[in-house]
Amino acid sequence: MSRRITLTFVALIAALLVLAVVPLGVSITANDRQSFRYDTVSAAHQVSSAAEEFLADHHPAAAMDAALTAAAGRGDCAAVYGPSDALLASAGCAAASDQDARELVTHTRAARVDTTDQDGARLRVAVPIGDNDEYAGTVVFARSQDPLDDRIAVMWTWLALTGAGGLLLGVALSLRLARWVSRPLSALGRAAGRLGDGALDVRADPEQGPREVRALAATFNRMADRTETLVHSHRGWVADVSHQLRTPLTALRLRLDVLAAETGGETAAELAGALEEIGRLSRLVDGLLAVARVEGRVPQPEPVDVARAAADRVAAWEPVARERRIGLAVAADSAPSATARLGSGDLEQMLDNVLANALEAVADDGEVRVEVARHDGRVLLRVVDDGPGMGETAKREAFHRFANPGARGNGLGLAIVHRLVTADGGSVRLLDTPGGGLTVELDLPGEARGAGSQAE
Repeated sequence: MSRRITLTFVALIAALLVLAVVPLGVSITANDRQSFRYDTVSAAHQVSSAAEEFLADHHPAAAMDAALTAAAGRGDCAAVYGPSDALLASAGCAAASDQDARELVTHTRAARVDTTDQDGARLRVAVPIGDNDEYAGTVVFARSQDPLDDRIAVMWTWLALTGAGGLLLGVALSLRLARWVSRPLSALGRAAGRLGDGALDVRADPEQGPREVRALAATFNRMADRTETLVHSHRGWVADVSHQLRTPLTALRLRLDVLAAETGGETAAELAGALEEIGRLSRLVDGLLAVARVEGRVPQPEPVDVARAAADRVAAWEPVARERRIGLAVAADSAPSATARLGSGDLEQMLDNVLANALEAVADDGEVRVEVARHDGRVLLRVVDDGPGMGETAKREAFHRFANPGARGNGLGLAIVHRLVTADGGSVRLLDTPGGGLTVELDLPGEARGAGSQAE
């Protein structure tokens, strides 16, 4: 945003400077050249007037010689030609008496009007002496344009410096304006991102930027206050209800255990079914408590050895897998050194939920495999099973709470995994295992490695 505002203002200022400076420079240049031509013609007429006293009025040549000498003293060139185009007197350089000058004299004598000619860096003027009835000769006057060109160059230089200074000032002002507008918006965007990541106590500064941005920040803060209140109320309600339910559930289970031990037959079977449902309800309450804890925390990332954590959790779940004759292992070709940045305990909790689901879904004598790899600076953790898999609709809804009514667990495991991995800056996908089954792939943010390391 800052760049767009700056570029817009710079383009506008540059256009205004071009529209103002260039026409001004062209106008000044034209005026200077016109004044130079007028001054040159006037100086030629002065010499012509002095020469006319000598040629037409037959006065002494002193005035003509003085005029020629004065012209030469100013750095000009002047020459006087008689009626037959013969050179009578000259002063200064040869620009007024060379072959081009003589051709200019011939043309002037025939036209009986002032004639100008551009001779390189000099302006040459031929002025007839006398009037139309009595032609007495011609004066050729030449003046160098170098001083004029130097003045015009200096003028354009000053105009360019003025334009550049105005442009730099405009850039500085536009940058200040852009930062004044964009910084509060950037801070507001970061605050919104942190709020979305779960930092419910984040607030924007309502005293920075334009009035509209301050109003937006105040509105954001009211929204954040309301969101924090609602979320805390929701989490508190879930936690309170879950805690309140655990005590009567535990007491009810103990009573049913005692009653089941004292009865038999069909009543015992019914009590066993009731105990199983109470166990399922207890797991659901525990899941709700886990969800409340997960949603109520903001992770502080730290380096985690993914391969080691995976090996530890596989070892912890090995007795469960062995009891059901399920093969559970970490793939032999897993990355030996794959470090991710995750919240403390997050990876273990994610693996426990995914492994519990996989072991629950796989039939006896099945297989569950954990793979760890690095890819483009990130860590990929896959839990692969050969169970029945999931349909496309079930995959899309798997990360929502209680979205899978056919789940054997409480329907919260993958929702917890999704919340944890998203809060840590990663993602989770459900893929079909080649040959049948489900693969849960966790894409985790990797820890930066040395320059000599290569991604696997």
